[in-house]
Amino acid sequence: MTKAIRPIVLGVLGLLWLAPVYLLIVNAAKLPADYSSAEVWKPAFGGALLDNMRDAWERADLSVTVLSTAIYSLTGPLIGVLIGAGVGFAIVALRLRHGFWWFVFVFGGTVFPIQMILMPLFVGYADAGLYDTRLGLILVYSVISVPFSAFVMRNFFSGIAHHVFEAAVMDGATTWRIFWRIYLPMSGSALVAIFILQATFIWNDLLLGLTLSQSDDVRPIMPALTSLQSTYGGSAMPVVLAGGLLVSIPTVLLFLATQRIFSRGLALGQF
Repeated sequence: MTKAIRPIVLGVLGLLWLAPVYLLIVNAAKLPADYSSAEVWKPAFGGALLDNMRDAWERADLSVTVLSTAIYSLTGPLIGVLIGAGVGFAIVALRLRHGFWWFVFVFGGTVFPIQMILMPLFVGYADAGLYDTRLGLILVYSVISVPFSAFVMRNFFSGIAHHVFEAAVMDGATTWRIFWRIYLPMSGSALVAIFILQATFIWNDLLLGLTLSQSDDVRPIMPALTSLQSTYGGSAMPVVLAGGLLVSIPTVLLFLATQRIFSRGLALGQF
């Protein structure tokens, strides 16, 4: 009986998960004049999806923000993953004194909601001259990528026998060489999985980009997308939805292209 019910339950859950996707695509394909909040479930036959995407791209000037967002989504996770791997390596392989408390100190920053630090972060950025700069956003995105990276890499390195490190030391390898030539290559799948998760988060970030930037050539793509709704209102809701669908395509393609490595990294990282 259980085996018969399980596919039904999974099918229902799958449909519930796909319902928002259906609403997004259907309403993004409608003409602005055809959109109505009372008929959001009604399929669209106008075929205006590409036109709405083009309209959103031009109105929000997304061509300017795509480059900045790509920079943030690549450099921030890359720096954060390397630092997190270094933290995990120091705690596990080097057996850092009071390593557990160092880990708690690094990972403890995720306990507090990011909304709690927005005001002091804004004031600090303004005083340091980092507000509305690409460097400032790269720094904050790198920092928020470190705790999760450290958490996963600490778990991963704990599964590597310590005699691997000891054997490398006996062969005359330096600590830096052991980290770069042995531990990092062994953890490639876990590093890629963390990078994908953090890159997706940064690409979809709205709060930090909205708080710490305002120029068109600095702000990320999500804050730029919000200008559509505030400027054109509900009459162009299909354009807003089409813009949201458009900017989500890169992260979907990234996941599809790396899903095998991602799944393997999830299993190896044990998180």
